[in-house]
Amino acid sequence: MITEASKYYKFDWITIILFLLLVGFGWLNIVSASHSGDTLNYFDFSQPYGKQLMFIFLTLGLIVLILAIESKFYERFSSVIYIISMLSLVGLFVFGKNVNGATSWYAIGGMTLQPSEFAKAATALAVAKFVSDLNTDIKRTKDLISVFALIGLPAVLVLLQKDAGSTLVYGGFIFVLYREGLSPIYLIVALLLIIVSLFSLKFGVLITSVIIVLIVLGYHFTRKRKPLFIQPIAIILISILISFGVRYFYDELLPFHQKDRITIWLSLEKDPEKLERMKKTIAYNLNESEKAISSGGLTGKGFLEGTRTTGKFVPEQHTDYIFSTVGEEWGFAGSAAVIIVFVLLLLRILHLAELQRSQFSRMYGYGVAAIFFMHFFINIGMVMGLIPTIGIPLPLFSYGGSGLWGFAILLFIFVKLDSDRINQW
Repeated sequence: MITEASKYYKFDWITIILFLLLVGFGWLNIVSASHSGDTLNYFDFSQPYGKQLMFIFLTLGLIVLILAIESKFYERFSSVIYIISMLSLVGLFVFGKNVNGATSWYAIGGMTLQPSEFAKAATALAVAKFVSDLNTDIKRTKDLISVFALIGLPAVLVLLQKDAGSTLVYGGFIFVLYREGLSPIYLIVALLLIIVSLFSLKFGVLITSVIIVLIVLGYHFTRKRKPLFIQPIAIILISILISFGVRYFYDELLPFHQKDRITIWLSLEKDPEKLERMKKTIAYNLNESEKAISSGGLTGKGFLEGTRTTGKFVPEQHTDYIFSTVGEEWGFAGSAAVIIVFVLLLLRILHLAELQRSQFSRMYGYGVAAIFFMHFFINIGMVMGLIPTIGIPLPLFSYGGSGLWGFAILLFIFVKLDSDRINQW
């Protein structure tokens, strides 16, 4: 018989330890990226590292509260949590504070709160609750549309607040639905859309259209059992329309700063001198980030010894570009260690998700993994220049109270759900 005292400590401590490692090491890098070079006072709450330390202590209290609440609460009230979260996003259009062109924060006293960070956990709960309902079958068109609506609503609201980075994170839910029986065709279509879009921007609509025709017709005529000829024709026409649409959106509708980032990433500017000037001005943060990472070598320059970091060569390095601090001061070894810990956390979440007895807990676990992965993949790719510059924090690492609290809520609701499985043994 399990006593109440022993139940209290029956959580997955591997997940908790990985979380603490990332938060602790992240804070050390925030110290490096934000201190001014004078005498260092870790408890200086006027500095980003002092504020982050306060956020961490508040996070620990928040975690205790999450783990103290009965796990059934999260499933039972998931719809209410989702509605409140969506209302908080809508309220930004009236009461929100504009920061760097994005209206994504509420100003509360001397602090700001970003509700989009909490909307991710609310959406994961709502999707898990809806799909795990006895009457839901995502293979039915009606139910699938409803699920996409649940995911799409916060994504659109966040996009309207000019926070494109957070919007992309919601695309990760397609992996959650795939695990629950969504047809692979949706993943294939999503991949093809990305390929057609990139080809249209890089090579133009005409060349992309010719490539599409050759591939589709070549595949059609080499098949032993050929479908009706109208099918490849329809695929060709839709693909060409998408190609035209992507090009029109890029040329006429995309904001200039986002257009410039894509231009630099794909080297779309024909004039080499102009492209080089764009890289030095528009891509300044990225260039300095890459220099900082490469200067770290194998083992790095040491804690607080990064010359590009202490010299503030990378603007706002303690936020979205925090990984460049790791690269400079801890080198390839430290960077690899951070990536390994992130991967271990993701694998641990997926492993625990597969062990769950309820579909709700399993789906929520996959939602947690998907959100963490999207943030991790996009941020690391952005800092290293592998994908266009997108403002999105590195989970548990980047400076910010809302981000840290949002990820802690997201993760520790799952830890609490998983504790039911552990305590039933």
